[in-house]
Amino acid sequence: MPKLPPISRRAALLSGVAALAAACSPGANNSTKAGAVSAPTIVPEKDELKLGFIKLTDMAPLAIAKERGYFEEEGLYVTLEAQANWKVLLDRVISGELDGAHMLAGQPLAATIGYGTSAEIVTAFSMDLNGNGVTVSNDIWRQMRPHVPNGPDGKPLHPISAAALRPVVEAYRSRGQPFNMGMVFPVSTHNYELRYWLAAGGINPGFYEAGDVSGQIGADVLLSVTPPPQMPATLEAGTIYGYCVGEPWNQQAVARRIGVPVITDYEIWKNNPEKVFGVTKAFAEANPNTMLALTKALIRAAIWLDADNNANRREAVQILARPDYVGADAAVIANSMTGTFEYEPGDVRRVPDFNVFFRHHATYPFYSDAIWYLTQMRRWGQIAEHKPDAWYAETAQRVYLPRIYLQAARMLVDEGKANEADFPWETDGYRAPTSDFIDGVRYDGRAPNAYLASMRIGLKAGDRVASGRVVRA
Repeated sequence: MPKLPPISRRAALLSGVAALAAACSPGANNSTKAGAVSAPTIVPEKDELKLGFIKLTDMAPLAIAKERGYFEEEGLYVTLEAQANWKVLLDRVISGELDGAHMLAGQPLAATIGYGTSAEIVTAFSMDLNGNGVTVSNDIWRQMRPHVPNGPDGKPLHPISAAALRPVVEAYRSRGQPFNMGMVFPVSTHNYELRYWLAAGGINPGFYEAGDVSGQIGADVLLSVTPPPQMPATLEAGTIYGYCVGEPWNQQAVARRIGVPVITDYEIWKNNPEKVFGVTKAFAEANPNTMLALTKALIRAAIWLDADNNANRREAVQILARPDYVGADAAVIANSMTGTFEYEPGDVRRVPDFNVFFRHHATYPFYSDAIWYLTQMRRWGQIAEHKPDAWYAETAQRVYLPRIYLQAARMLVDEGKANEADFPWETDGYRAPTSDFIDGVRYDGRAPNAYLASMRIGLKAGDRVASGRVVRA
């Protein structure tokens, strides 16, 4: 007889207990409550996992999958561990110290093409849409405010263009003062969203080249890396004048009366993709059942987070406020997680989709989402040379694994834990073209080079950065 592959003692015990329970209670209801452990429909190859995250509210699917018992119901025993920064997180996934992690969407793509760290990282699950903002210090806001039109209520009219920041930046430059801003990582959504907003307002955020990874070549504004939890303190110290970060660190600036969020990423690009759950390609290939189990648990967490018009968000806020998760004040986390956003103190506005975890097919790994990140890497010189459209599609397909996602979704539907209509079964992996950007530029993931050519600021087809300057084709 062929030798059967080993299974873990926990998985074997769980399956045995479930089988015994089924034999004793053949008519029992198959539904399970949060915290109850049901028999997994598949046996994970590896069931004891350590997963990493950064202290941001969009790590919520991981926390909810653990606290609601979804991981255990899929036969997984998960430890969640906060990481110091994005580089440490990625390095520990590559080394195997972490089995997977909450990642910046740009990290698996950048690693796969060899920018910065070189490794094959893949994702079968997109963790959320939106969730970021751009905050400036109180002093910078006072200088911007005369350039911001008012709405009918006398309050600032949103969205606020970076054109309002441009005269402030020019005044700093005329005095020979650098204008410093923070973002969380060179391949972060925050970097690309901040750059997009600045460029749309006529401010050049600078370029990268092989020998200079500062991203400040030809820049009007100098962007540098600051870890998310340190953003408010760095702003207060005057080291930076503004930043782009995820929650709760924009709302923290309001709570501490040290800064004003001037725009959300929902206003920069409506329903933009944000984080992903990443693992090494080797892990995914060695543990296909574990990948399915992880994806199932995370989809269930995302469904719960958005269910009944965000009815569960208050409970989610209390979980995220714990020191072992985000560790910020619950009231600050609630500002964005429950569908509102505070700009200036007292200027609270409804933004029901500020954090989206399942609506709008948020969890599906669309190739077109991956391609947008790749276009921004090319736009600012992180991808040094022109690439044909086919390269963008091929790279997205190396990293994003929708087949695993849909297999997990099908299992959940068959088990009665998800609705058939909630998943994009017929998609080819591309969202419909959209102009839902602050500058109205149309993005079609099938035509990345045409998209790049439409940008006023940024590299185009034959352009490259060499010897500290942009060389045009």
